[in-house]
Amino acid sequence: MSDTLQNPSPLPTASRKDEHLALVLRENVAFSGLSLGFGRFALEYDALPEINLDEVDPSIQLFGKRLRAPILIGAMTGGTPFAGRINQTLARVASRLGLGLALGSQRVMVEDPSLTWTYDVRGEHPELPLLFGNIGAVQLNRGISIDRVFEALEHLHIDALNVHLNPLQEAIQPEGDTCFANLLPKLKELVNASPVPVIIKECGAGLSRRTLSKLVALPIAGVEVAGVGGTSWARVESKRCPEGSTRREVGERLSGYGVPTPDSTVIARTFFKDRLVIASGGIRNGIDAAIAIALGADAVALAAPVLERVVESEEAAVHFLEALIEEMRILMFASGIRSIDELKNAVVIAINDDPILALHAPHLGGRLRRGW
Repeated sequence: MSDTLQNPSPLPTASRKDEHLALVLRENVAFSGLSLGFGRFALEYDALPEINLDEVDPSIQLFGKRLRAPILIGAMTGGTPFAGRINQTLARVASRLGLGLALGSQRVMVEDPSLTWTYDVRGEHPELPLLFGNIGAVQLNRGISIDRVFEALEHLHIDALNVHLNPLQEAIQPEGDTCFANLLPKLKELVNASPVPVIIKECGAGLSRRTLSKLVALPIAGVEVAGVGGTSWARVESKRCPEGSTRREVGERLSGYGVPTPDSTVIARTFFKDRLVIASGGIRNGIDAAIAIALGADAVALAAPVLERVVESEEAAVHFLEALIEEMRILMFASGIRSIDELKNAVVIAINDDPILALHAPHLGGRLRRGW
């Protein structure tokens, strides 16, 4: 690992991509409303599990690829030399552990093909199990054609494409694009033209019932909820606004606006009954990951906790994810659960009374229990 990655202090600030990385690493940009997170829930402990630990297998199949665990390294970055080095290191980590990797927004690459190398991780890591591309939906309203998107992505050999929605972030971002009108038909056109499965994802504010009712009509493979609970991109962008500016104040006030990740996960499963649901936003450990899956997710994605370790060293990131996988495996064992399919049918304990969750979660049926 280079000194530049170990110490982010020399990061250039001229690039928005590097500014984002620096802010996530140096500033408090996480949403702090812990009562909205996964701590509201637990899995039912079983002191007589009637299984052996070595029987527990958290592996899954996703888009025909086998992953060691239902864990994706979430979308982060690309488009600068520093970001390119981070992407290469993330690809090595994902390859070593048998996990999926999502690239950061590739708008800059679509606009400037000379920066493709900052996203091209499959070239050096053909063994990477699963790779997601990434483009912002709003760019379809900014003159970027669908043909140009797929022409740019072709070289990267992606297995699936994330298309992100982020109106709150764009509204706070100093140079943000807020032309979100009439996107739905363009999204449908993109999905129909895509040579790979398409996932629609948010960027830290979650997918609500209103949004999901629109998305379910699209022929997409599924959604990534990216809910409130992790990095707040409204807060990140507010810190890029001038001190004392209205936009900076508004971004901070709206830093927790949106749908909490557990709730968004539950609602997404009610709409996408047989399609992929990925939970992200505030996944910090194996307990969070396991509960997210019990609530309705097929897999989870996490970004900031991995970024914090990968700038320290590749080994630090590997250790963090190894521990997360083992934590999840032992938790499954102590709950009498052998597989991810069994985890999807596990009893979920609501620590506090949570009538809203029950209202949104018919798929949980009798598995949602209030209190021990």
